[in-house]
Amino acid sequence: MMFLQTVQKATLPAVLAALCWATPVAADTVQMPNPSTDVQLGRAPWNVPIPSRGMTKAEVEASFGQPLSMEGPAGTPPIYYWEYTAYTVYFEGQHVIHAVRKYKPE
Repeated sequence: MMFLQTVQKATLPAVLAALCWATPVAADTVQMPNPSTDVQLGRAPWNVPIPSRGMTKAEVEASFGQPLSMEGPAGTPPIYYWEYTAYTVYFEGQHVIHAVRKYKPE
């Protein structure tokens, strides 16, 4: 029994090395398109700053301006949401719980 364990321990590295050496390796080069200036400068729609979790309604309005619409409350606890052009902000009571960028495929 001891002899079998010794043989297994001795041959395992050799078998692994042989498998690695015998495995063919291939790679492709992917060329990415050159992005537009807006994307390079961070002005793409997904780069628009959005409110952070925990901000108050007053802080959001002071930092991001008047929303297009204000909806709510709905449910318990009261959930409100404000619509902006590029994103929607969700509040629980007076604090931001989530902000979601709007995706508009081109």
